Amino acid sequence: MYRFLLTPRWISLHIVVLLVIPAFVFLGRWQFGRFEERSANSTQVTANLAAGPVPVESLVGKGAREADRFRTVTASGSYDTGHALVVRRRPQEGQLGFYVLTPLVTGPGQAVLVNRGWVKAGASADAPPEVPPPPTGQVTVTGRLRLSETEATAGVKERAGLPPGQVLLIDTGKIGKALPYQLMGGYVELTKQQPTAAAAPAPVPAPDVGAGGGLNLAYGVQWWLFIGVAIGGWILLIRREVADRKAAEKAPAREVGASSN
Repeated sequence: MYRFLLTPRWISLHIVVLLVIPAFVFLGRWQFGRFEERSANSTQVTANLAAGPVPVESLVGKGAREADRFRTVTASGSYDTGHALVVRRRPQEGQLGFYVLTPLVTGPGQAVLVNRGWVKAGASADAPPEVPPPPTGQVTVTGRLRLSETEATAGVKERAGLPPGQVLLIDTGKIGKALPYQLMGGYVELTKQQPTAAAAPAPVPAPDVGAGGGLNLAYGVQWWLFIGVAIGGWILLIRREVADRKAAEKAPAREVGASSN
């Protein structure tokens, strides 16, 4: 009765099922891995945002640590507007614009890069945007510690030939090479400063911590449910084929009995 399982058509079905099951297992495990990764990141970022402010010098030296992303930090010094930059291709609230970067000189030969916020783009792609000046004199800034950007982390491809004073990446190592002092690793995303400025760029929104990978967990469960669907469908097809063959075998017997009567 079950010899049909060795026919070419059924062997092909067996192979498909045997290939699909490990594929679904792999996809489910990958989604569960992403869930764990994003949940850990969400937990860390939430804790860092809630932590009290600390001096930026206590967290960074030549580089900022991944574990300190979005920690609230403070720094005091004076803005060096002569080496200010703007960062291209930074949309905010559906509008294309620039981030405003200004070094804050914190001591002899040392500074930290401050992202003072966002300004809308000018009349053309290469036109300089209107940037409100920072406060003069001694300033104390508070903000979120961010890591130096790369093409991979920012999703922006670096290119040459930009207008003076414009960059595509907040790469503190590269930016620091053109400065007369040493930049600390990472940069500060400004949230407040004292004294305040009469006009200032729009603040950069706080990071969206999100659901911590909840969607990945749902996708992982879904892929593993598909394993049950594949196995259940395979068994159902076999049982249906067996039932059809049994019915076909009984049909001639009934027809013979009816004709003899």
